[in-house]
Amino acid sequence: MIVRILGEGQFKMDDEASAVLDKLDSELEAAIDHGDEPAFSAALSTLLAHVREHGEPVSAEHLGPSELILPHEGSSIDEVRKMLADEGLITG
Repeated sequence: MIVRILGEGQFKMDDEASAVLDKLDSELEAAIDHGDEPAFSAALSTLLAHVREHGEPVSAEHLGPSELILPHEGSSIDEVRKMLADEGLITG
């Protein structure tokens, strides 16, 4: 799976690392649903850190699509709410 962090770049995630994203996405959504800014900030940081730690950076020359697009570090709850589809950041 190719994951893009807005303003940062793309990362290739293997299946095992990708599977963890579902749990992290659920935590982020719960924080948004409750309007809990501290929990939101922590969940977003954890989600992005997981991608950075377990993903392999994709060359800037790569022109293929991203299967998942994540907000940038420091995004607000309102910005992320606009990104969410019915199933969360991670669809499928």
